[in-house]
Amino acid sequence: MRYVDGFVFVVKRKNISAYKKMASDAGKVWKRHGALQYMECMGDDLHPKMIKLTFPKMTKLKSGESVWFSFIVYKSKSQRDSVNAKVMKYFHEKYKDKKQDMPFDMKRMAYGGFKALVDY
Repeated sequence: MRYVDGFVFVVKRKNISAYKKMASDAGKVWKRHGALQYMECMGDDLHPKMIKLTFPKMTKLKSGESVWFSFIVYKSKSQRDSVNAKVMKYFHEKYKDKKQDMPFDMKRMAYGGFKALVDY
């Protein structure tokens, strides 16, 4: 059974280029350490009429911001834990002497680990 880490967060439109670069670099690191898939998705169709709680409402989206949904796929939860330990060690070493400004709002980020119960 595969396992997925999922994220929803907000990026200021002026930071999209910086976020895409950071995400592209991060995706390479996660894949190198064993992740099966790494996806970063910027909101496009976020106002469906039949849904009351939309992503913009949930994230308290402001003018000049975009909603992102991202996920990383693993073989299992234990493999996720192993991959993430390696990734965190890599980034700790890479940035231990540097301050890293995040191009997204970490206070409005939601994260969770999910068991893939239906997987085609």
